[in-house]
Amino acid sequence: MGKTLGFISLKGGVGKTTISAAVATHLANSYHKKVLLIDANLSAPNLGLHMDIVSPQKTIHDVLNGDSVSSAIHLQYGVDVIPGNFLNNKEVNPMLLKDKIAHLKKDYDFVVLDSSPSLNEEMLATIIASDHLFAVSTPDYPTLSCTIRASQLAKQRHRPIEGIIINQSRGHYDVNLEEIQESTGIPIVAKIKYDDIQHMALSERVPATLFAGRTPLTSEVDRFCRAVLGLPERKSWFSSLFNGKNEKLEKVNRAVMAKSFYKGVFK
Repeated sequence: MGKTLGFISLKGGVGKTTISAAVATHLANSYHKKVLLIDANLSAPNLGLHMDIVSPQKTIHDVLNGDSVSSAIHLQYGVDVIPGNFLNNKEVNPMLLKDKIAHLKKDYDFVVLDSSPSLNEEMLATIIASDHLFAVSTPDYPTLSCTIRASQLAKQRHRPIEGIIINQSRGHYDVNLEEIQESTGIPIVAKIKYDDIQHMALSERVPATLFAGRTPLTSEVDRFCRAVLGLPERKSWFSSLFNGKNEKLEKVNRAVMAKSFYKGVFK
């Protein structure tokens, strides 16, 4: 039985969809996993732009309105994708999401949900439908406050956030990772440094991990994916060039997460 990974944030512009697409394509292409990637941002979907699916015939909106799931699946970059329709003008019920995708877990190793960046029913639907939740955040105080609120919502639904992925880290002016972890009560499981690769990849509509070769972003996504797979981290001279003083914190958290995922496979 596959696992559903939900990526959430309460603030736009943090790179949540970039990370969702990167994780899905990396699991599929580097680890040969069967992955379904779903745009669960129903009011402002844009996952298709990251995956070069610009004008889909069928979307998650159609699925929620009764069409078959298979009719909305598009194979792209080695991943099955159910995009959204940013021109949709029909009402949909986000709370149907869990029931619509529940049977798919037997056909996939992972179902990845890219949620709405707003505190609404769409985010709640992702929280309820996910087996494992991860928050994507930038290391600043406004986003940190939003992450704390998202954590509270997830706990109310008995779906606690299992890890925070820090994106667009710039170093000197970042909120300290220990402070983020202490304030939220959630372990930091990845820290991705700011670079132009994410923006360049989006302009070409290619997932960031496929757009360029070995980059700090790809390396960090790989570490996260290995933890999700219950695998130990690779050791390489390349990664050591970019590890900062907080590397030990993230590494320990990923090791704990990897152990829990490994046990989950053999329950």
